[in-house]
Amino acid sequence: MPEGIDSTAINGTIVRKGSVAAFVANALRLDGLTEGTPEHAAVVTQMQELAPVLRTIGLLDVFRPRSPAVERILAEVP
Repeated sequence: MPEGIDSTAINGTIVRKGSVAAFVANALRLDGLTEGTPEHAAVVTQMQELAPVLRTIGLLDVFRPRSPAVERILAEVP
């Protein structure tokens, strides 16, 4: 997005600048967290909130996650 523009609407979904970077950072962070901890749950929640954005921009049409945990998180979000 151009400088000064922080978000746009695509097919009714608000896509914010940095959404993909935030998802990737959380996906990388997930491996170092213990499942069942509040920190793990917070990262999963953030990833679930960002999943519709990844679908809207078509990222998941051309890339698949390597991590089974990330794939499960994406599968849980319609």
